[in-house]
Amino acid sequence: MGWNWVAAATTRKGLGTLAAALGLAALAVMPNIASAQATGIANTKHNLRAGPGVNKFTSTDGNTEICVFCHTPHGADTAAAVPLWNRVLPGPGTFTTYDQLKTSTLDGKVLAVGSVSLACLSCHDGATAMSTVINAPGSGNYNAAGFAMVGSWAGANQTGGAIAAGIITNIGKDLKDDHPIGIQYAGGGIVSTGGATPTSSGTGKDPDFKVPQSATLNNSLVWWVDTGATGLTTRQKTDMILYTRADGGVDQPFVECASCHDPHSENTTFLRIANTGSAVCLACHTK
Repeated sequence: MGWNWVAAATTRKGLGTLAAALGLAALAVMPNIASAQATGIANTKHNLRAGPGVNKFTSTDGNTEICVFCHTPHGADTAAAVPLWNRVLPGPGTFTTYDQLKTSTLDGKVLAVGSVSLACLSCHDGATAMSTVINAPGSGNYNAAGFAMVGSWAGANQTGGAIAAGIITNIGKDLKDDHPIGIQYAGGGIVSTGGATPTSSGTGKDPDFKVPQSATLNNSLVWWVDTGATGLTTRQKTDMILYTRADGGVDQPFVECASCHDPHSENTTFLRIANTGSAVCLACHTK
């Protein structure tokens, strides 16, 4: 297919850092805030306060929090598909998706941008300031429509606090040249059977994809593609995570930004596994 692959750092865009303001996937997919710090979030570019990245925000109230740029323990957006989300989600209809290229080999249905990908794009759309949150530290700093933390940015890779044009992490709103998101895995055909203990049915219509694993966690069916990075068959942070979305009233596994990226990873592109020998691509694709 004709999209540019993850970690394609020479492209104008790419999925290589698409998780950067990320939607943190549901419970068993991502660690909680405490464990995120333990894995080194403070030493990544997702630490907009004091990490090694080029965009540093200095607040006028001396706040030194790290997690506040994405999470809040109070007043979170409960409509977001990520825990304790502290950013205003962009409108799904504002994005142009890959399927609009009418690529003949695209055999999976693409839904409007949503799920955890919408949370990623609340920073990576290149329009929203990274310091705009719902509930900023301090009293009286809550606004469901967005509250701009008062302070200043240091670094050339942002304009007014938003990711600057021309920067690879500025995904923008035209997603036609990025790996498809909100797309049925393996061309569709994998669904949840429903019920009190849902199970998975189908292996996918496209044989060029690996068959995903599935399990029931907290009465919800989850899917993933096992990378074998840990030698386990249970879902791990180093597996490619598939996200449940409903199409036609039936739950199915979809590929989203955080399928390939873990926003709490310590590697520079936040990939779930190293892309040596295109390992990220070949985790799902059999070509």
